Amino acid sequence: MRVMLVSPYSLTFVGGVQGQVLGLARALRELGVDARVLAPTDGPPPEPGVTSVGPSTRYSSNGSIAPIASGKEQAARTLEALRELAPDVVHIHEPLVPGPGQAALLGAEAPIVGTFHAAAAEGLPWYRFAPPLKRWLAHLTIRTAVSEEARRLAQDAFGGSYLVLPNGIDYPYYAKAVPWPTTGRPAILFIGRHEPRKGLRVLLDAFEGLDRDAVLWVAGEGAETDELRARAVPNVEWLGRISEMEKARRLRAATVYCAPSLGGESFGLVLLEAMAAGAPSVSSDLPGYRSVARDGHEALMSAPGDVDALRQSLRRLLDDAPLRARLAEAGGRRAQELSLSHLAEQLLSIYNEAIARGPCP
Repeated sequence: MRVMLVSPYSLTFVGGVQGQVLGLARALRELGVDARVLAPTDGPPPEPGVTSVGPSTRYSSNGSIAPIASGKEQAARTLEALRELAPDVVHIHEPLVPGPGQAALLGAEAPIVGTFHAAAAEGLPWYRFAPPLKRWLAHLTIRTAVSEEARRLAQDAFGGSYLVLPNGIDYPYYAKAVPWPTTGRPAILFIGRHEPRKGLRVLLDAFEGLDRDAVLWVAGEGAETDELRARAVPNVEWLGRISEMEKARRLRAATVYCAPSLGGESFGLVLLEAMAAGAPSVSSDLPGYRSVARDGHEALMSAPGDVDALRQSLRRLLDDAPLRARLAEAGGRRAQELSLSHLAEQLLSIYNEAIARGPCP
């Protein structure tokens, strides 16, 4: 079977959709599938099996920055790649994001599976054009969503039925990573873009009054980096952008992983990676995160933006080693359930169903 997986976002930048597309392609190849990836890149493709449609432009979307590539040249490259591979099925992630996904949606001759990732209370900018976009989505043979929140957003905007199929992770990669060396001091880890919706400002507020001997590792960068660093909160280590290997090793070494997002999370992918690495986690109580973990079972959850509640959860985990062990054990079991290998097996069945149905007119 030949499958073309399409990402709208540049693979040069770290992101949940990009990581999911690349990881899924690797997992499918292990099952004997000829899986290729089509996406923008800002530099050389990050690994074999990737065809680039060109560099991206960064746009503001859903409280974040989306590196997308849209235009006639990118559309032509998309259609050329589809002609060269002649896939049996095309799998478009975020099929309505401008760029190669839209071009494949309208130009592919094979059956198309579309996966919807986004979750935002107000919807995404292009969702305002729901009536004409409904006609485009008629080209999808099968629709999936990564969570109930993502399904609700897409269904409310466009109608239709969606199979909820959670994202997956490379469980062994995180579970077997060599822990990052530490001084033995408890470490709280944050990984994400430094933008308002990721909640780093809230975490710094909570950490500043924590009154515990701990260090806060802050990975990533973004529009708020300079401002937040200028606060000079004590015992914070600003790591900048880190590699996937360092991320896995930091997660293995962290005493607590913290995901303090304020909203717009359709699925807690990094939270799931932390669980796979055995890091007890504290997160905001968001629908997307609840698709991964349960409060008091796999993570401790608090209301988004509640500094005092977040500080209390951090203190509780730092002070209670048996609780950390229970959360880590339960989180590991949940992460195994949501492995990429399991997701690839499920998608293989969906691809076969799509092929049997054939392309939609």
